[in-house]
Amino acid sequence: MELELKKTCLDAYETSAELTLTQEETAETIVPDYCPDIARIIETTGRVFLHSRELRDGRGTVSGTVRVTVLYTPEGEGGIRTLEFAMPFTAESDGRGLADCAVLLAETETEFLETRMLNPRKVFTHCKLVTRLTGFQRRPLWICTDVEAGPELCIEKKQEQQHVILLTHIVEKDFTFSEQMDLSPGREGAAELLTSQVCPAVTETKIVGSKLLFKGIFTVSLLYRTADGRCCTSSGELPFSQIMEVEGVPEGAEPTVQLQLTGADLQVDGADAEGREIAVTLYLHATALVRQTQEVSILSDLYSTAYDLTYDAAPLELTSLREQLARRQSVREVLEIGVVADSILALSVTCGPVAVSREGESTVLRTGADLRALYLDEGGVPLVAERTIDVSCQLELPEDCRVTARAACRAEIQGSLTDRGIEVRFPVDFQGAAAARVKRACVSGGKIDTDAPKDTAGAPSLVLRCLGKQETAWDLAKRYNTTIGVILAANQLETEGDIPRDQLLLIPRKRA
Repeated sequence: MELELKKTCLDAYETSAELTLTQEETAETIVPDYCPDIARIIETTGRVFLHSRELRDGRGTVSGTVRVTVLYTPEGEGGIRTLEFAMPFTAESDGRGLADCAVLLAETETEFLETRMLNPRKVFTHCKLVTRLTGFQRRPLWICTDVEAGPELCIEKKQEQQHVILLTHIVEKDFTFSEQMDLSPGREGAAELLTSQVCPAVTETKIVGSKLLFKGIFTVSLLYRTADGRCCTSSGELPFSQIMEVEGVPEGAEPTVQLQLTGADLQVDGADAEGREIAVTLYLHATALVRQTQEVSILSDLYSTAYDLTYDAAPLELTSLREQLARRQSVREVLEIGVVADSILALSVTCGPVAVSREGESTVLRTGADLRALYLDEGGVPLVAERTIDVSCQLELPEDCRVTARAACRAEIQGSLTDRGIEVRFPVDFQGAAAARVKRACVSGGKIDTDAPKDTAGAPSLVLRCLGKQETAWDLAKRYNTTIGVILAANQLETEGDIPRDQLLLIPRKRA
C-alpha cells in the first residue's frame, strides 16, 4: 500500500541563471557650433543609465545610454570646456540561458572609456561595457514533513528541523527625486557645471503592513566653472525616502533594496543670480528583494519494524544562512605626478567588480579602486593623474558561504599636495551578502507491504555492541530492526545525547 505523506509547499524565487555580457561601442561626435574648438582632451568620464530590461524566449535584452563627458582645453582660450553626448547601447544574451525566468535584474558598467581627437571639431570615443544579468525563477518547493500511519504498521520516522531562508517577493518601482543643492560654504557660485557624480546609498529599510519604507542618501560631487573662468569643486548629501507596495509580505520579513540610476539632470538654478543653488533631478529604479525565515520539518528516513517498507528520496538544496555585509576600508595613497602641481581641481574614485577568495580561515574581498586626480601644474595647465589601487577586506565567514558584494566610494575624497605628489585619503565601502546552502535528502514517496510481515525468527533477541564512530542512534535502531526508545530503556538512558560511544550497549529486538 502507498504511504500517506504530509507535504508542505514553499513558494519562493530561486536564482536560475547568472550571465556576463561584454561589448564594445564606438562613436564619432561633432563638436556643436556653440562650443570652441578642441586644443587638447584632458579626460573622459561616463555614466551608465539603464532604460529597459526584457525577457523573451529565454533571452534577456538590456538597453541604455552611456552619458559621456569630455573635458578639454579650447583653442585660443584658457580654462576648461566640456563636451557631452550620449552613446546608446543594447546588450542581449544568446541562446535560452534565461528560460523559465520570471524576473530579470541587470547592471551595466564601463570597463574602458576613451576619447581621442580626430580634428578640432570631431572626436572618436571607444567604450567597453560589461553587463551582468541575473534571472530568477518562481519555483514551488514541495517538502515531505511527516507520514500518517496507524500504530499497527510499526513505522519509525526520522524528522529533521531545518532553518530555511526564502526569497518570497521581488518588487520593483521607478521614482523621481528632485531637490535643490546648495554649494559648499565658502565656495564661489557656478556659471557652468563641468562634471557631476551621483552615488546612491540605502541606509534604512522597514516593512509596515503592506508598505516597504526605505531611506537613504545621494552623495553628489560637482566640478564647475565660475563666472571668471576658474574651476571649483563641491559636494553634498541629499537625503531621500520612498514607499513601495509589497502585498502579502509576512511579518518579520527582511527586505534589501537596490537602487539604479536611469537618468540624471543637474543644472545651475537660473533663478539664483549667484549660482549657488544646483537643481538636482534624478531618475531611479528600485528593486526590493524580500526574504522570510522559516523553520521546516523534513522527513528524511523511514522504516517499519513489522513489515517491508521501501521509499523514494529526493535531494533538497536550501538556503540556511544569510548575512548582510557592510565593511569600510580606509585608503591613504600618494599619486606621484612628476611635475610641480599648483592646485587640485577634482578627485574621483571608481571601484571595479569585487573578487572573492578564500585565504586560510578567512574570506577576502578585493576590488580595484581607480583613482583619478584633475589638477593644475605651476603653469596653470590642467592635467590628469590616474592609478588603480588594490583594496581588500577580510571577513570571518564559514567556508561554504557564497559571497556577493559591491564596492563604492561614497564619502568625500580628501586630497593635499606634498613634495611627492598628491596625497589622497578616501574610504571604500564593501556591501553585500553571504549565503550558505545545505543539501538534504527528503522522502518523496513510499510503500509498505502489509501482506509480507518481516521474518525475524532467525534474528538474535539481544545484541551487545558499541556505537560506531560515525553512527547515530537512528542508524543503530534501523540496522537491528528496533527503535531508539527501546535502546534507551534497555540501557536506562533518558535521551539520545546520553548514549556513550565507548561503552557496550544492550540492543534488544523490538517485540510486537
